[in-house]
Amino acid sequence: MPKPSRRLIAALLTVLSVFPLAAQSGEPRVEIVASGLDHPWGLAFIGDGRMLVSERPGRLRVIAADGKVGAPVDGLPAVEVTGQGGLLDVVADRDFARNRMIYFCYAEPAAQGSGNSTALASARLSDDARRLEKLTTIFRQTPKISSRLHFGCRIVETDDGKLFLTLGERGSRMADAQKLDNHHGKVIRIGKDGSVPADNPFVKQPGALPEIWSYGHRNGQGATLGPDGRLWMHEHGPQGGDEINRPEPGKNYGWPIITYGENYGGGAIGEGLTHKAGMEQPLHYWVPSIAPSGMAFVRSERYGKAWRGSLLVGSLKFGYLARLEMDGTRVVREEKLLTGLRQRVRDVRAGPDGSIYLLTDERNGQLLKLVGD
Repeated sequence: MPKPSRRLIAALLTVLSVFPLAAQSGEPRVEIVASGLDHPWGLAFIGDGRMLVSERPGRLRVIAADGKVGAPVDGLPAVEVTGQGGLLDVVADRDFARNRMIYFCYAEPAAQGSGNSTALASARLSDDARRLEKLTTIFRQTPKISSRLHFGCRIVETDDGKLFLTLGERGSRMADAQKLDNHHGKVIRIGKDGSVPADNPFVKQPGALPEIWSYGHRNGQGATLGPDGRLWMHEHGPQGGDEINRPEPGKNYGWPIITYGENYGGGAIGEGLTHKAGMEQPLHYWVPSIAPSGMAFVRSERYGKAWRGSLLVGSLKFGYLARLEMDGTRVVREEKLLTGLRQRVRDVRAGPDGSIYLLTDERNGQLLKLVGD
């Protein structure tokens, strides 16, 4: 049987955008805002109903309010597209309407020889939204190594104008997550110009990199500010043991010494423990792994009172949206939504009007919007 043409696929997607995907009873409907995206990774809101979407193969696009996908934005730096790496998260500055600044992270190749690492850049989006101006790389993960894995790369701007960035431990360098002389398996905190805040926890500790906020992480691909104004994140476990954490300054989150997961194929990791003195416990964990990506709190009653305050997390492995009901920092109930979606949910964002948007990580990826009753 011949494969369907791209034209036929596009026509089918257009029909689906008019007739939203069916939802189970009690679930919000799903509208397709845009399609034809190539492994989209991050989503940012830039006003007038427009959004910026990063595509992992190294393109940044503007999506208009009517869903039209623009041509690639010019002016990106060199991006190494390899394995899990490429152009990853993107966020708009809180004051974007005035300064048009964005921040994005990506896999940066070594200037000479082999190797790569996660880098964070700032740039101004031109008035016509077609190119980047004043591009500056404000942070580079060190050391660079040859790896296709675990770039981390979620960005969060705090209320006081600092930037958090999650950094993976690059797979083969998992032991580095317990050492403070490198950026592998860390959350870092910097100013928008790349400066190190004076109140970072390791600023005065000899041998420690001053950007580090917390350590002992594996591969964080979801992060957001919580209703408490604090940083929340989740990270991939190995085979089981995906975690939700609320990183606090200077604290150790255990990887790879303690974990609720195990080696691929079985067998203990680290010390084969789930608890150890001096290491933090997750607020919530999944066994088996759901491969979490994207993270957002519901801050409106657009989807009903029961949803307000819920934490939403995408699943890459199972292709659904997890809704976690919270009592403070405690998960009291988990609901699996959109189980019929059957697409890898890469990003989950709350829009300016309280609507929830999803990106699906597929060759023909989609920007989706949850529509309440």
